[in-house]
Amino acid sequence: MKKALLLGTTGIAVALAMLAFGFVAGSPQIAKAGTAQPVQMAGDTKIDRAEVEGIIRDYLLKNPEVLLEVQDALEAKQKEEQRIAHLGVIKDAKDQIFNSAFDGVVGNPNGKVTIVEFYDYNCGFCKRAIDDMRALTKADPDLRFVLKEFPILGPDSQKASVVSMAFHLMKPEKYGEFHNALLGGQGRATEAAAIKIALSLGADEATLREKMKDPSIPEAFSKTYDLANKLAITGTPSYVVGNEVVFGALGQEVLAEKIEAAKAAL
Repeated sequence: MKKALLLGTTGIAVALAMLAFGFVAGSPQIAKAGTAQPVQMAGDTKIDRAEVEGIIRDYLLKNPEVLLEVQDALEAKQKEEQRIAHLGVIKDAKDQIFNSAFDGVVGNPNGKVTIVEFYDYNCGFCKRAIDDMRALTKADPDLRFVLKEFPILGPDSQKASVVSMAFHLMKPEKYGEFHNALLGGQGRATEAAAIKIALSLGADEATLREKMKDPSIPEAFSKTYDLANKLAITGTPSYVVGNEVVFGALGQEVLAEKIEAAKAAL
C-alpha cells in the first residue's frame, strides 16, 4: 500500500509537516531516538522533539492525501531516471538490440522503424501478443519486427529456443513461419515440439541437431540476458521501440502509438 510505504519515510514526513505549519529551521539539532531534546527553530522558538512528532502525526492523519502526492512524485522521478538510463543503454548497445544476427525478423526487413520483442515460447502473454505482431506488421508495410529469444521460463523454454535459433541459422527465410507455429501452437513448447515444426518446414534433422550444438547459440543467450538486465527487463513480452522500453503485453493500440512516436522522432 502506498500509505504504508510512506509512513515509514520519516524524512519526507518531517519536511511536509514543517512546511505545512510554516516552520523554517535555522540549524536544528537532530536528537537520537528516545531522547526529548529541543529542536531549535527560526528565531528563538524552541519546540520539544516529542511535540514535533505529535505535530507531524496529527498533520499526516488529517491530510493523508499528501502521502499519495509524495509517492506519485517519487514514482515519476524514478520513472524519468529509468527512462534516461534506458536511453544510454539503447545508444551503447544499438546494434545488439536492433541488428543481432541471431534475431529473427518479420515484417519489412528494411523497414524504417524497428520494434524488438523479448519473448519466451512458453509465455502465455507472449502467445496472446503474437496477434499484435501480426496485426501491426500487416497494417504497417514499413515496420521491421525483431524477435529476440529470451527463454526465462525453465529448461523447456531454453531447449525450444536452441532449436529455434538453430533453425534460424539454417533457414532464416522460414523463421517467421516457425515462430508463428511454435508460439501460436497449443501445448507447451519443448525441444521435441520445436524439432517437429522445424522438420515440417524442410529442415534436415541431422543438420538441425548439429546446428543446435553451435557454441554461438549459448553465447547469444548470455548477451541477451545481460542486455535485458541493463534494460531492467525481467518478464516477457517486453519491447524496445525507438528509444523506449515497453514492459508487458499492453496490446496492439499501445504498441502502435509507440511506433508512431518512434517514427516522429526519426
